[in-house]
Amino acid sequence: MIKIKRALLSVSDKTGITDLAKVLVGLDCEIISTGGTKKVLEEAGIEVTEISEVTGNPEAFGGRMKTISFNIESALLFDREKDIEEAQKLGIESIDLVVCNLYPFSKVKESNGDFDTLIENIDIGGPTMLRAAAKNFKFVAVVTDVNDYEKIISELKENDGALTYETRFELMRKSFNHTADYDALISTTMDEKADEKSIRLHFTGGKKLRYGENSHQEGYFYREAGMGKSLYDMQVLHGKEISYNNLNDIQGAIDSVKDLNRFAVGVIKHSNPCGLAEADDQWTALKHAWAGDPTSAFGSIVAFNKPIELKTVEFFELDNEDKSKRKFVEVIVAPEFSQEALEYLEFHKNLRIVQFDPAICQRKFDMKYLYNSLLVQDADNLLYEKMEVVTKKKVDIKAKKKLIEFGLKAMRQVKSNSIVLVREMADDAFQLLGMGAGQPNRLISTRLAIEKATENLTLEFEGEDIFSYYDQEFGKAILVSDAFFPFPDNVVTASQARISTIVQPGGSMRDKQVIKACDDLDIAMIFTGTRHFKH
Repeated sequence: MIKIKRALLSVSDKTGITDLAKVLVGLDCEIISTGGTKKVLEEAGIEVTEISEVTGNPEAFGGRMKTISFNIESALLFDREKDIEEAQKLGIESIDLVVCNLYPFSKVKESNGDFDTLIENIDIGGPTMLRAAAKNFKFVAVVTDVNDYEKIISELKENDGALTYETRFELMRKSFNHTADYDALISTTMDEKADEKSIRLHFTGGKKLRYGENSHQEGYFYREAGMGKSLYDMQVLHGKEISYNNLNDIQGAIDSVKDLNRFAVGVIKHSNPCGLAEADDQWTALKHAWAGDPTSAFGSIVAFNKPIELKTVEFFELDNEDKSKRKFVEVIVAPEFSQEALEYLEFHKNLRIVQFDPAICQRKFDMKYLYNSLLVQDADNLLYEKMEVVTKKKVDIKAKKKLIEFGLKAMRQVKSNSIVLVREMADDAFQLLGMGAGQPNRLISTRLAIEKATENLTLEFEGEDIFSYYDQEFGKAILVSDAFFPFPDNVVTASQARISTIVQPGGSMRDKQVIKACDDLDIAMIFTGTRHFKH
């Protein structure tokens, strides 16, 4: 326990500083301060020692020189056990607490301050004090975050003006992270001014996972520092520990439904949607999403874009006496769960129930770590540039726009080469009917999408003429491709399945051949002008 007898307060953000200072004074602590902070404290009736009385020098050069001095840094740095006699000979009186949050460089940058203003908001004395105090945390406390004031005040009152070792160690770590982030922002900003891009990343709170992608690999989960919202903050309401693979698939599941407006459900396996649907009610959306690939849905991650009610989750039949009818999923993700829905899901003791709102998951950048290198790109947030019918056969774009947009959003979540088939159901729901993903040849993806759609249509068909039903449903469906068709072979394959509408970005040197193939086979083709590779 270290008694705080003397504190140096010098802050840009004055929030709560008078409350902290009043508590310190009430515990017989001397307050040393500078400039604007000193003025605020004195206006609140708090007695303050001017820092020049400690340094022996005036503030100078427009405030550029205030705290940097032998006296201040010595008061922070000397070892209270080994150096006490030397400090007394030198006339150095210890400073036990530093409260400092640095010049607002980030705010000036965010407000597009000019270069000279940026330079003036590079703090020098502040980081020097923080690093000195943090290094000597065994005897000195250092506070950089206004959100810590309440905790500090409580502990000071509880311990008659003293702070524990554990608190000082925690504050020390925060201080070094604070100065590291501050310097990183300055350095990357200056690089940016020189037209030389650089990036420095800071992730905290590493949670050790059971293992990584495979059992022989270690796995960790981190939160990006300074971000107000993060998948890291999801609430696990029930079930087994979340795994590395679960987390990857949870992100894919969230991405699959985050941009859909009506009740939407995504069923994810290996980060690809094997089922996706959007409807006017949640149960219907779940039913159609599950039907997109009921076999692959086994052990899947299921994401919802709206709060879940009991009726929806009863679809899983978790309490069915016939265990073969219970639908097994690994994780269910939703913004909220009604109490009844939560209690029902908890019937499955291992089912991971995660509360997280997909709507907040809007990213600006994507990153991929390569061998000692990093790829960074803008997130794929542009759905299409245009909707242009380029064939003789026409499509009522206005009537089909919402279904086409659903198809584009579905396709955008499927790994390249990506082909999806989507359709509108009799109940006005939109469904991912089939998809082909991750193939080195687009034609294979097209065949896989058609095969899966055929399988799903076979499962749902009730009647005598299955082939007429295939023709009917494929005729209503829309095939969406993530990139252009390099050859007409995809068109021929689609035609053989009786598909009559294709959406693709266009841009191939053989576009004219592909369009001619569509015209010859009576297929409508729409160009969007936007490619959606996802690797």
